[in-house]
Amino acid sequence: MSLSIRNQLPGTVTTVTPGEAMATVKVRLAGGQHLTAAITREAADDLGLTTGSSVRALVKSTEVALATTPVEGLSIRNRLPGTVTAVATGEAMATVRITVEGGELTAAITRDAADDLALAADDLALAAGAPVVALIKSTEVSLAAE
Repeated sequence: MSLSIRNQLPGTVTTVTPGEAMATVKVRLAGGQHLTAAITREAADDLGLTTGSSVRALVKSTEVALATTPVEGLSIRNRLPGTVTAVATGEAMATVRITVEGGELTAAITRDAADDLALAADDLALAAGAPVVALIKSTEVSLAAE
């Protein structure tokens, strides 16, 4: 099966916390960083997720937000520091490729947001080599069992 989801990060489940309707699943990514997914309890059960399960975390590129400086005071659990490797800018949207430990992410952001980040980055611009933090809400992370 091929998927249009650009961001597919391999990892290992470290914790499954089941709730009444939802479960939170903590995943240690191949590069050592941690990611939290909030999925339905039924999905967690159907996938047979337990500590040590191999999974692939899936995140649509439109669900990856970027910050050029550390961000505090947000409820977003997943904050992956990385380095911009490429930026492709169109009339309305831009795609930003980011290397994080153990993988690569793509963020699809508006052209205006890309321009704003370039200004906020103290002349580093949003270009190859610039440090960024990828922000991903746990509810936007899907899991596939390996």
